[in-house]
Amino acid sequence: MTKSDFGSKTGTAEFVKTSNAGDLTFVEAISPGMRAVEMVIHELAQSDVPVLLLGEAGSGKRTIARRIHENSRESIERFRILKCADLTGESFQEFHASGHSAAGTVFLQEIADLDASCQTKLLQSLSTFGKGGVPKARLICGSCRDLGSEVREGRVREDLYYRISGVCLRLPPLRQRKEDIPALTNFFLSKYAADFDCPIPIISLQTQQLFNEYSWPGNIPELADAVKALVALGNESLAMRGLRAMLTKSDPAAEGSAVSLKSVARAASREAEKEVILKALTRTRWNRRRAAEELQISYKALLYKLKQIGYSEYEAS
Repeated sequence: MTKSDFGSKTGTAEFVKTSNAGDLTFVEAISPGMRAVEMVIHELAQSDVPVLLLGEAGSGKRTIARRIHENSRESIERFRILKCADLTGESFQEFHASGHSAAGTVFLQEIADLDASCQTKLLQSLSTFGKGGVPKARLICGSCRDLGSEVREGRVREDLYYRISGVCLRLPPLRQRKEDIPALTNFFLSKYAADFDCPIPIISLQTQQLFNEYSWPGNIPELADAVKALVALGNESLAMRGLRAMLTKSDPAAEGSAVSLKSVARAASREAEKEVILKALTRTRWNRRRAAEELQISYKALLYKLKQIGYSEYEAS
């Protein structure tokens, strides 16, 4: 990777924003694994066959479902997302009566979370698909769990599993599609720079290397959070002090543990805050009352923050 790979509005990836769901954005892939998925997407979009998307949390199942919808004949119709964990027999009945009979696409998120009564109702709904000339929504389901195991253990009906998995598409995790990291990083840099109304940062070669070597157990949302922290702080050096420690320490490939996205952001924020406080104290020759005034915080708040960063033993001059 070169410096031009990151922090530029141009590049090999095409960014396509969705019109009705601001959190769903499709970034065209470069990696062979995702390019193969995208080729299948275009074919699936031309049919009404049920699609089952499998992949780790954060691997992009909702975005791919939306992409299938956008390339289908029903693209002008609604695209709806239903979290199966939130559905009850009553709410599913309402959906079946007023929603599933409407044209468009419905994405059932985490199909294994659907309770037994809802599974029965969904199977009945699929059995009447297309009868009487009544339009039905195209169904796409997603899961981050092994549905074969869920069927064997009785949590998912076997007959339902076969009905929803007309085509089963597996999405690779980010660690298996690292060629896409520069394009995704570019997108998030642009997005958060616009959100924070600041220039798009250019990421150093060291940070590029860290992003490429890290295994990203949280997948795309974790990358998004890391870039957001970097843009929000406006100083890569400060941001990466916290991010580098958290990313390398929490990498399962090295430690066997998962990273907390909130911890990454907090670590970067703490490093930046510490730097600002120490600079203010240096300018005021460690006069903590003057430093507190300069930082526009109370004297008590400054004392608390000094204790947090391990400098509470210093007295005011």
